[in-house]
Amino acid sequence: MKRILFLTFFLAVAALYAQIPDGYYDAADNKAGSALRFSLYSIIRNHTSLSYGALWSAFYTTDVHPDNGKVWDIYSDNPGGTTAYYFTFGSDQCGNYSSEGDCYNREHSVPKSWFNDATPMYTDLFHLYPTDGWVNNKRGNLPLGEVGNPTWTSTNGSKVGASSISGYSGQVFEPIDSFKGDFARTYFYMATCYMDKNLGVETQSNFSGGDLKPWAKELLLQWAAQDPVSQKEIDRNNAVYQIQQNRNPFIDFPELAEKVFGNDTSPFTTGIPTYSDSNCWRAYPNPTSAIVNIQTFDYQTDNITIEIKDLTGKTLYAQHADFSDNMQVNLSNLPDGLYFLTISSSTHIHTFKIVKQ
Repeated sequence: MKRILFLTFFLAVAALYAQIPDGYYDAADNKAGSALRFSLYSIIRNHTSLSYGALWSAFYTTDVHPDNGKVWDIYSDNPGGTTAYYFTFGSDQCGNYSSEGDCYNREHSVPKSWFNDATPMYTDLFHLYPTDGWVNNKRGNLPLGEVGNPTWTSTNGSKVGASSISGYSGQVFEPIDSFKGDFARTYFYMATCYMDKNLGVETQSNFSGGDLKPWAKELLLQWAAQDPVSQKEIDRNNAVYQIQQNRNPFIDFPELAEKVFGNDTSPFTTGIPTYSDSNCWRAYPNPTSAIVNIQTFDYQTDNITIEIKDLTGKTLYAQHADFSDNMQVNLSNLPDGLYFLTISSSTHIHTFKIVKQ
C-alpha cells in the first residue's frame, strides 16, 4: 500500500556561498568508472594551499559547533549522549597535554607520515580537523578500522585496538558511528584529489599509492552508507570551499562513493533527467507538479531514511521508514524549484535531484 508523506516547513533565505557553483562539476557529467574519477581529480586538485599556521584561523569557520560556538571536535563530541568537554578557539590550542580535555591540535586524519609530510596534502583542510591532543596522540598514525577488543577508549567512545575486520590484522583506530561517514568521505576525497600521489608510504595505512586498499575501500563504503551526509559535513564543505576554492564531491553527491569506489557502473549526471533511476531505487516523474513516486527493488528494507533538502543542503524533511512497496512524496506545498531527495538504507544511499514546477 502506498503512503503519502506531507511536507511542512519554513524555507530560510540561503547565502550565495552555500551553493555548489554553477557548472562546477560539468566536466564529470556522464562519466563513469576511472574516467569519472579522473574528471573529479581534474576539478578539485588545483586549490589554494594554506600555511600550517593558517589552519588555526581556518578552524574558526570550518569547525565551529552551532550550539555553543566552541570547537567541534570529532574525537570528543558525542551526538548520541553527553559531551564531556568543549574547547574554546584560541585559548585552548595545544600546547602541552597529559590527558583528555587539555587542548586541541591539528589532526591529519590521513596521517602525515603516510605521505612524508608532503604538500599540498600537509595542509589540506578537507582532512585536517581540530581534535583533542591526547586522543590524537593515542590514534597516532594508525589506519582507520573496526576494533573487537579495544585496548583504549576515549571519553566519546573512539577506540584503539586490533582490527576485527578481514583484510587487516594490525592495530587500528575506530571513530564513533556518528562520524564514520565523515571519515569515509574524507578518505574518498583524498584518494581522488591525490590519486597521483603516494598516500601509502607506510605499510600500516589505508592507502596503497594514491588508491585505497581493497579492505579499506570495502569498509569505508560501508561506513558511508551507514552514516549518511550530515548538515555538519555540508556546512564544512561550504566553509572549506570559501578558503581553498575546491569542494569534496562525495559530500555534494553521496552517490559518487559507489560510482567511483564501488560497483555502480552507471554514469554520473549533474543534469536533471526526465526521471531518476539508480540501481534499485527509482524516483519519478521528474519534473513534477506535486507527487513523486518512490519505487524500490532493494530487499534490504531495514533502517531506511528519506530526506528532502534544499539547494543549501538544509534538511527540510526526514523520516525513517521500513517498506518494500511503492511510496509517494507530496511536494505540493513546496515552492517551485530544485530539491534533493535522498534515500538511504543499510546498504545503499541514493540522491535524486527533483524539480518541482
